[in-house]
Amino acid sequence: MLFKPLNPMLPVWCDAPFDDDAYVFEPKWDGVRMLLHKQGPRIEAYTRSGLRVTNLFPELAEAAQSIRAHTAILDCEGVCVRGERPVFDDIMHRLRLGRADTIKQALHSHPAAWIAFDVLLTSDGEHGHEPLLERKRRLDELLEPSPALLKTVTLENQGNALFELTARQRMEGIIAKRKHSVYRLHARSSDWLKIKHAQTIDAAILGYRNHPFQLMLGLQFRTVKNKFVGTVQDGLEAEHREWIIERICQDSIRQEGDTHWVKPRLCCRVEYKDRSDTHQLRHTRFVSFLPEKRAEDCVWTYGLQ
Repeated sequence: MLFKPLNPMLPVWCDAPFDDDAYVFEPKWDGVRMLLHKQGPRIEAYTRSGLRVTNLFPELAEAAQSIRAHTAILDCEGVCVRGERPVFDDIMHRLRLGRADTIKQALHSHPAAWIAFDVLLTSDGEHGHEPLLERKRRLDELLEPSPALLKTVTLENQGNALFELTARQRMEGIIAKRKHSVYRLHARSSDWLKIKHAQTIDAAILGYRNHPFQLMLGLQFRTVKNKFVGTVQDGLEAEHREWIIERICQDSIRQEGDTHWVKPRLCCRVEYKDRSDTHQLRHTRFVSFLPEKRAEDCVWTYGLQ
């Protein structure tokens, strides 16, 4: 188990926050899931896909000093904080670095830290079979918090209040966890629930599909123009289809199966609740067309999504 890639336990979706004595609630940190493995002075960081990224984060040396146990595996979120909140694009920037000089520069421009929320292993043995509250107790004893390694906030029976607080702080949302849940590696479990705030974004319309009717969405990035970032179907009515088809049919570029690609001339506003590491929007819902907005102005705003 130690110093081997592990697939961490994952939550399932939940549509709305709730209060329940059977759960604890934590903020959902907008970063990258990492497992920290420590034995003596050695510390390694692995992403949820099993990639070892230790050499990208010199801050891990300080994080290791915060772990009192000789041996430990901690489940954490790697974050880069800007303006008192984590910024997903900043931690992704850190993961893309390779040269020693750029990594050294990023220590000051994009400093990283880890938020610990679970413990899988200590010098006493493996702990995944223990209930969550017992693992939380072990985590309290294990950590000496520092700027590089902190313990997450955990509240009992206050899911609605924490959800409102994370909305005000422009965070992703919250995680609800059953107090007696065990830790299941390589699994997605309904014992853990993720509840996210909807966000809105203005996207260029790159095309459409007919069966069912969907709009193809695009955004402008620093290095890629009109990058495809997903589709939207929910919220679209028959009158929306008629309105958009009438205006973009003359802009056709090509057809691939049931997908009609067009010149990006019109825009729309959509809600989304999630996005991938490559900025693919998920759980989307159509809000409105934006006939006065230009496609080139539909930009991914780094650090504000």
